[in-house]
Amino acid sequence: MQTYGTLAKVGDTQLNVYTEGTGPVTIVFLAGSSVGCPGYEYKPVYRRLSDRWRIAVVEKAGYGLSGKATTPRTVEQLVEESRAALRAVGIAPPYVLAPHSYSGFEAIWWANTYPDEVCAVLGLDMGLPNMMRAQAKEIPHEQKKAMVARTRSLMQKLAKRGLLAKLLRSKTVNASGLLTGTELTAEEKAAYEDVYYRNIASEAVFEESVLAEENAEKADATGYLKCPVCLVVSSMRSPVKALTWQQAAKEYASHCDAELHQTVAGHMLHAEIPDEVAAIFRAFLEQHGI
Repeated sequence: MQTYGTLAKVGDTQLNVYTEGTGPVTIVFLAGSSVGCPGYEYKPVYRRLSDRWRIAVVEKAGYGLSGKATTPRTVEQLVEESRAALRAVGIAPPYVLAPHSYSGFEAIWWANTYPDEVCAVLGLDMGLPNMMRAQAKEIPHEQKKAMVARTRSLMQKLAKRGLLAKLLRSKTVNASGLLTGTELTAEEKAAYEDVYYRNIASEAVFEESVLAEENAEKADATGYLKCPVCLVVSSMRSPVKALTWQQAAKEYASHCDAELHQTVAGHMLHAEIPDEVAAIFRAFLEQHGI
């Protein structure tokens, strides 16, 4: 299997960190929940930015080429491990955080807890506390745990890469279209698929899902983001009735003076409209002198 990045020892496990480009500021890509191969998942956007900024993709424990999780998947632990991995490979602040989906909670907690480290946040359809609050009101925690258990059972079946995996291919390993697109080379596509199935039944992902409400609350308790924020938001269907996905982003943005870009693209917008996303981020960073 093709490898990428550098393994950094963090506690009792190892985290894989992929980097490219140079510059005094590093854009740190943080993966969404169950994104099996972050190192290649976000390539469509980061390759369009690495001519100007250094980029780093931190693969959390249980993701990509990283080792298994050996600690609870709390938001503070996720952030501390990412910080330690970056230090271990010689990447010091300042950072621009580029969180996708679930890792929005990590970015909020990180930026507000260590404001001297983070000079901006670029949201790739990032998860926000207000949406998770709305979800918690409509989906009781025990129901959520039952949903996670059903997902675990399905993922364990898909890990065998049999007929069921082939039938669900467009909703799982090729959900972002990278395996049928032109952003990855043939070798990268093969590696992406191997790494994805290696992690499809990762216990770390299931634990993160169970802790989602708690992690969102902890992020929310740090307050709204205070650094410059740019949010690119998809037209993804909301998991709740009370609040649409874009309404949640608009509400959050209003509290932290964030630059908001609503699109008709789906949740994997980093792969669907990478030119547009990269152009938005580039203009935003240049506008703020980053």
